[in-house]
Amino acid sequence: MTANRPLMFLLLAAGTVVTLSMGIRHGFGFFLPPMTQSFGWTRETFAFALGLQNLVWGLAQPFSGALADRHGPGRVLLAGGVLYAAGLALMTLSSSGVLLSGSAGLLIGLALSCTTYSVVFSVIVRAVAPEFRSRAMGLTAAAGSFGQFIMVPVERGLIDGLGWMPALLVLAVTAALLLPLAAPLEKAYRQAPALPVLPGSMLRGMSDTFAMAWQQRSFRLLMVGYFVCGFQVVFVGVHLPAYLRDHGLSGEVASLALALIGLFNIAGTYVAGHLGSSRPKPMLLAGIYFLRSIVVTIFILAPLTPWSVALFAAAMGFLWLSTVPLTNGVLVSLFGVRHLGMLSGAVFFSHQVGSFLGVWLGGLLYDRTGSYDVVWWLTVLLGLLATAANLPVREQPVPAVPAVTTQS
Repeated sequence: MTANRPLMFLLLAAGTVVTLSMGIRHGFGFFLPPMTQSFGWTRETFAFALGLQNLVWGLAQPFSGALADRHGPGRVLLAGGVLYAAGLALMTLSSSGVLLSGSAGLLIGLALSCTTYSVVFSVIVRAVAPEFRSRAMGLTAAAGSFGQFIMVPVERGLIDGLGWMPALLVLAVTAALLLPLAAPLEKAYRQAPALPVLPGSMLRGMSDTFAMAWQQRSFRLLMVGYFVCGFQVVFVGVHLPAYLRDHGLSGEVASLALALIGLFNIAGTYVAGHLGSSRPKPMLLAGIYFLRSIVVTIFILAPLTPWSVALFAAAMGFLWLSTVPLTNGVLVSLFGVRHLGMLSGAVFFSHQVGSFLGVWLGGLLYDRTGSYDVVWWLTVLLGLLATAANLPVREQPVPAVPAVTTQS
C-alpha cells in the first residue's frame, strides 16, 4: 500500500462492495415462492432465470476482469452499480419468464460480473504486499459472507412486511450504494506500483493469456473444482428454502439457515485465507470439497429437523466461499498479479457453468420427479470429483505472456 492509503481503508471499501453485491443476490431464493405463485410459473421458470444470471455472470467475468486489469476498476464498478439497480427494479415488471430472464438473468448477471471478486481482487493483489495477499483476499471474501448474513433476513423481512415488489425496489436503491464505492478502489489502483501490460488490443491480450494458462494442467484442474463449487453453493442457496418448505419447515427455519451459512462463512473464508498464507492451497481446497460431500451426505440421511438444518447450515457455511481466496491465491502463485482479473474471471466462468446447472437442474428435476433427492446426491458425487481434481494441482510459477509496455 502507498503511505496515504491505509490497508484497512482499502479492505473496508472492497469489503463493502462485495457485501452489497453478494449479499443482495443470496436472498433471491425467497422470491421464488411469491413470484411463481403470482405469475403461475413452474419452479423451473424461476430457476432458469437465476441459472441464466449465473451463466451471464460467468461469461462476462473475464471481460470485466480484463477491463479492470487494464483500465482500473472505477468505470467497471460504476457500470455494475447501474445495472444492478436497473435489474432489480425491472424484476417488478417481469410478468413472464422471458422478461425475468432479461432482468434477473441478463442485467443482474452483468452487474455481478462488475462488482464481485475478480474485479475487487485485481486491486487488492496490486496494493497489498505478497505476504498479506491471501489474508486480504480471505477478509474480502468474508465480507461477502457478512453480506449474506445481514441481507438474507433483511430480504425476507422486506418480503413479509412490504410484499415482494416493494422489497425489490428497496433492494434496487440499496444496490445504488455501490456507485460511490468505485472512487476509493479506483484511487488505490492508480496509486499501486505500475505493472507491465500486453501490447495490442484487449481481446488479443485475453486470448494470448488464456491460451498460456490453458496449457497448464493445474489451471484446468482448478476449473474443474470451481465448476463443482458453483453447482453446490447455488443449488443450496436457491433451492434450500423451497426444500425445507416442502418438508413442512417454516420460513423462519429457512431464513435462519441462509443467515447461518453467511455467518459461519465469515469465519470459514477468513480461516481459509489465513491458512493459505502458510499451507499448500490445493490441499486445503481438496479438503474443503471432501468435507462438503460428507456434510451433504449426513444432511440428506439424517432426520430433517430445525436443529439438523441449523447444523448443516453452520457446517456448509464454514465451507461455503472458503474456496474463493484459495483458488485466487493459486492463480497468483501460478501466473502472478498482472492478469489476475482476467484469469480469475476465466476460472470463475467454470464456476458459473456449474452454478447454472445446479440451480436449473434443481428446478427441472424437481418438476419432473417431485423431489430434490437426485440433485442432492449429485452434489455429493461432484464434491468427490473436485477433491480428486485439486490434489494434483501445483503452485509452481509458470512463464508469463511477454509484456512490453508499462501502465501509467
